[in-house]
Amino acid sequence: MPRGPRLDAPGVLHHVMARGIERRAIFRDDADRAAFVARLAALAQAGAVTVYAWALLPNHVHLLVRTGTRPLATVMRSVLTGYAGAFNRRHKRSGHLFQNRYKSIVVEEESYLLELVRYLHLNPLRAQTVPDLRALDRYPWTGHSALLGHVPRPWQATAPILGQFGPTGARARKAYRTFVAAGVPQGRRPELQGGGLVRSAGGWQAVAALRRGREAFAGDERILGRSEFVERVLQDTAPPPHPPRARAGPAALLALMARVAALWRLTPAELTSGSRRRVVARARAVLSWGAVRGLGLPIATVARALSISPTVARDGIARGETLAAERGIRLTGLLQAARKQP
Repeated sequence: MPRGPRLDAPGVLHHVMARGIERRAIFRDDADRAAFVARLAALAQAGAVTVYAWALLPNHVHLLVRTGTRPLATVMRSVLTGYAGAFNRRHKRSGHLFQNRYKSIVVEEESYLLELVRYLHLNPLRAQTVPDLRALDRYPWTGHSALLGHVPRPWQATAPILGQFGPTGARARKAYRTFVAAGVPQGRRPELQGGGLVRSAGGWQAVAALRRGREAFAGDERILGRSEFVERVLQDTAPPPHPPRARAGPAALLALMARVAALWRLTPAELTSGSRRRVVARARAVLSWGAVRGLGLPIATVARALSISPTVARDGIARGETLAAERGIRLTGLLQAARKQP
């Protein structure tokens, strides 16, 4: 199933994963790791993002972050693109370093914040990058060592996490360490990789079976949370509905054509002549925009009326909107004027 557009809003908690292209290494040494962390730290200190947990693996990286003053896409573009350029210069290579699309999962904080902090920080142990938990405690390339106070990371949001384990620093760190140790035998946990109910229930087929019952369940691979949380996120992030488009016939298109031709001091015949003159092409673009967006006509119908290809008509929609805006032409006004056209 293809992934939908990323979900984001200020204050949203995300589990982010970025992998090297073709599973190749994205960190060759500690200098590379320090360079990546420096970029992440700068954004955290600027308030662009709040970082709760992170782990650098040889060929991928995990982050648990909250969107701040900048959208997640902007933050990740700054980190990944900047780091990739520096990596290529340092190692005298060219080409892509990361897979084209990082993965981000919106997380239900109440149920999964601490579970993901533990799961992300145990990644180096599961990958056998470190031999045991004691080594992980001082391993500098996850946020675990910062939570334990062994590696200072003033940009990492440690207080909100430790505050859930105890009232004082020492007691909280001890309880947190016990919590992490209890997660070692759990190994890989696919249910923490997103999908809300989907993964924990056994996949999309299992969710479909549940939906046939008396209760409705929601699942989306971009979201980690209970069914109610999934539904709420999808509702909150849904784009506003498009207003219903008017159904129009040939007469409405002819009237619009006459109005646009008059605005550009052309004749309707010139709009349908196939001429490549700049003024004609601009007027046709605005006409395509008005006919499709305003009259609700299919692109193929507009293309036939203008004696152009559907591709040209489709490309003209966005261009026509821009050209109309430059001349202060609003869609409603254009349609109203067309209806009054003699």
